[in-house]
Amino acid sequence: MRWALVKVCLAVTTMVVVAFAVPLGLVVKEMARDRAFSHAERQAAAVAPALSITTERDQLERVVASAGSDARMAVHIPATEGGRAVDIGRRWAAGADIATVRRMGRASTTEVPGGSTLLQPVALSSGAIAVVEVYVPETEVGNGVGTAWAVLAGVGAALIVGSVAVADRLGVRMVRPARRLAQGAHELGEGKLGARVPEEGPPELRRAAVAFNSMADQVVQLLAGERELAADLSHRLRTPLTVLRLNAASLGQGPAAEQTRAAVAQLEREVDTIIRTARQAKPRTAAAEAGAGCDVAEVVRERMGFWSALAEDEGRTWRLAGVERPARAPVARADLAAALDALLGNVFRHTAEGTAFAVDVHHAEDAVIVLVSDAGPGIPDPAAAMLRGRGSGSEGSTGLGLDIVRRLAEATGGDVRIGSSVLGGTEVRLWLQRDGRRPARKGHRGTVGRRRTAVG
Repeated sequence: MRWALVKVCLAVTTMVVVAFAVPLGLVVKEMARDRAFSHAERQAAAVAPALSITTERDQLERVVASAGSDARMAVHIPATEGGRAVDIGRRWAAGADIATVRRMGRASTTEVPGGSTLLQPVALSSGAIAVVEVYVPETEVGNGVGTAWAVLAGVGAALIVGSVAVADRLGVRMVRPARRLAQGAHELGEGKLGARVPEEGPPELRRAAVAFNSMADQVVQLLAGERELAADLSHRLRTPLTVLRLNAASLGQGPAAEQTRAAVAQLEREVDTIIRTARQAKPRTAAAEAGAGCDVAEVVRERMGFWSALAEDEGRTWRLAGVERPARAPVARADLAAALDALLGNVFRHTAEGTAFAVDVHHAEDAVIVLVSDAGPGIPDPAAAMLRGRGSGSEGSTGLGLDIVRRLAEATGGDVRIGSSVLGGTEVRLWLQRDGRRPARKGHRGTVGRRRTAVG
């Protein structure tokens, strides 16, 4: 916008300067020419009284010398009865031009090498017509024109520079509020809810700034209301959780009782985490800072310790691979555990008892890949399942769990894909980028590979 305004102002000012400077320059040139010939006419007029009195050569030469330079002035007297023609001074014009002026009786100018001449007819006492010739050099005709043109050019350039400077200042006055408005919108989009813009600049931009600040205030109020609602709803779960914890404590000893108590304790921790996150307004799937994160292999081993007990109760065979060495990823431990629980929970929820499953951790150069596969019927429409994860409610989805997994992966620059597993069912691939860069869209499966080890 700023440069566009400067260019428009430059073009308009240039056209105005040219429209005025060119005609004015031509007028200056014409005025200089008129001045030179007016001076020549005055010189010729100084000789005219002497010609009306006498035609003696000596007297006329003195008159010409006193009237001007004899090198520029000449007097041409025609021949009379009993006499001959008299020419005083240097002749510049052609004889035909002099004869024409004498015949017409009217002054005229004619072009000669190096300039022009003024031919002025003068009536003699004898009735004949003499011609006074005054030479006007080209330098005298253009005297002062170059200086005047230089002054006009300087004034025009100053006008153009001044208009560009004014347009640039006006452009800055317009562009600076627009840039601040764009920066504020960018910051608000990044989650900086305190972003506001000063209400300054042209009226339109001031109104836009007022509308933006009002919108930002409403967004903050809406988010605060949603956080309070989420915290209140989560807090309501504390009463039934207390009852469950008391009932679980009365179950006595045994593997089933211990699993129940562990599940109730984990549920209480998750509810507490939801309440704290809602109160603090910090998204749990935000990218971790440099040096933060967790060991994916350790978290996978921990969660498989919980789900393996349920797998034994339902007669499911399972396999865990790739957790022998550490595999760090820039995600919070609780977030990764929630994502793994969502994936494994889908296996238990959407496949029949006795269906085998496997969890594989792969170590890529710039990422950690977690594969959760099963031997179930598979997902007929993986694209619809991912859309359901975004809350579309389409038929054939796997529920909200995939949305948790997707947000975790995208927080690191990774992604989630659903495909067919080597076990014959569904394979969900969770790609966690180590450095936050977006992975290539081709060759992921070739990099990861597929393990066809028997389940057991």
